[in-house]
Amino acid sequence: MSRFERLPYFEKWFILGVIAGVIAGIAATIFYTLLHIFEFIFIHKFIGVSYPEPLGEGGNLSFAFHPGNYYLIPVSVAIGGLLSGLIVYTFAPEAEGHGTDAAIRAYHYYQGKIRWVVIPVKIIASAITIGSGGSAGREGPTAQFSAGIGSILADLLKLPPEDRRKMVAVGIGAGIGTIFKTPIGGALLSAEILYRRDLEPEILYPSLIASAVGYVIFGSIYGFTPVFGYYSESFSPLRLPLYAVLGIVNGLVAILYVKLFYGVHSFFKKLKISNYFKPVLGALITGSIALVAPEVISTGYGWINLIEYEKTNAFYSPFLPTILLLALLPLLKILATSFSIGSGGSGGVFAPGLFIGAFVGADLGLIFNHIFPNIVPTIAPFVIIGMASFFGAAGKVPLSVIVMVTEMTGSLQLLPGTMIAVALSYLVSGNYTIYQAQVPTRRDSPAHKLEYEIPLLQILKVSDAQLSDIRVKINDKVSLALSKMMENNFLSLPVTDDNDRFVGAVYLKDLEKADSNDIVGKYVVRGVPYVRPESTFEDCWDIMARLRSRWVCVVKDGKYLGVLTMDNLLKSYEEKVNKFKQNDSTKIA
Repeated sequence: MSRFERLPYFEKWFILGVIAGVIAGIAATIFYTLLHIFEFIFIHKFIGVSYPEPLGEGGNLSFAFHPGNYYLIPVSVAIGGLLSGLIVYTFAPEAEGHGTDAAIRAYHYYQGKIRWVVIPVKIIASAITIGSGGSAGREGPTAQFSAGIGSILADLLKLPPEDRRKMVAVGIGAGIGTIFKTPIGGALLSAEILYRRDLEPEILYPSLIASAVGYVIFGSIYGFTPVFGYYSESFSPLRLPLYAVLGIVNGLVAILYVKLFYGVHSFFKKLKISNYFKPVLGALITGSIALVAPEVISTGYGWINLIEYEKTNAFYSPFLPTILLLALLPLLKILATSFSIGSGGSGGVFAPGLFIGAFVGADLGLIFNHIFPNIVPTIAPFVIIGMASFFGAAGKVPLSVIVMVTEMTGSLQLLPGTMIAVALSYLVSGNYTIYQAQVPTRRDSPAHKLEYEIPLLQILKVSDAQLSDIRVKINDKVSLALSKMMENNFLSLPVTDDNDRFVGAVYLKDLEKADSNDIVGKYVVRGVPYVRPESTFEDCWDIMARLRSRWVCVVKDGKYLGVLTMDNLLKSYEEKVNKFKQNDSTKIA
């Protein structure tokens, strides 16, 4: 047992939570820095386009778009796809796609095991994918980085598999909460993101600590201002029905997001070309979409801020009028993200989800503003609630995303509307989720299999075991009974009548004092418990334990069938266990 295992629960997880938080803070800082380096190389220098930053990261609302070498966008994204594919498929193929899903899968199916090589591969490949213009988010790589280091650290500290899994889950939430500067939401996310309809309560305590520590480290370097600044408008109850409509629409769009994403992913899996070139093809398609709408490249946070404050003059498309561009941006972002990541590129799906939800909210907000100008004077609340209601449905994380979007926008006053919209979007979206590794509830997770599994003793029946014909009849002599007891090493024997009906039992302690020529019937103890063929091994075990016996009599309709001995019970049990193990080994192979 390691030193950590000897500590009380809360002391142990306070220390491990601090360690996980330091890891998350370092992971977010490294990835954020790398991402900006590649954005500078590809987007600002190679393409030469101007790209907006959100208010919490140095952006401003007076942004003006400059196309630069606009036609080079597909080239830039394709180069990023090529480099990302080479890195991923050469060193760690499991790093392709969105990293959060891989970390969730490690929690449920691999006892929290994540190969160390995945960590640098995911960070570098994702930074290149997003930095070159690929449509993806930075939360997935940070989550997988933090979860991976947590897994390795658990092994170094010789923690058991259960604690390794917890470290992975804590790393997911702390990593995402840190990179988004949402410590409370990140802590909730670590417990919620593992399931579609459940929470992992034991993870909350260390996640709160880890998210707080990670946030302090990252914020000390890059500032504590919420990513999208502060929303300061007042709340109006009159808009609640409109938020409900937004929630329903976003629930439907979330289904579209999941279907299109995994439809593209399935297409590329079946495509008979080298895995190295699949991200290049996906990137070229993404780049072509970006020629129509450059807003879809990278994370798109700055565009969310601009539409929140209705800076529509900043939006650009060489082919589409602004109103049509805004209407199509949710669909174009879904397609760009699907081809960037679904083709084998590396990056997260959370940030694109925020973008999609924000622009669905903006589109509906503009419609409501036109119909009800007095009730909806601005579209900002619809943009904010759109982000929460869309990804609460698409990611099956309603509680945490409500808190995260509130933290990212400083919009505490919008909570009632956000809660209604998220509840409806979650309901409408059903079981569709962008995280395929999620399982419905804790009962469905292999990590909790033993907690919910019916014990084998309750499954096996007496009819599954071999019975023995060990007994004496009521008119047999005591000497015969004693002989059979010694022969079978029993302290008692079942007794039947001449018609094979079970009568009771005789005990060694009574027969030792008896005349050997007496009949057994004089010493029978009646009312002895017995079992039937349909009884379980647990029933048998219970009777043997109470009677301190090595056998239990099996009776059907009053007729004696035989006895199930302790030896035969254990033999049947072991045979069934070995059969299960062989089946599991075959499935794994």
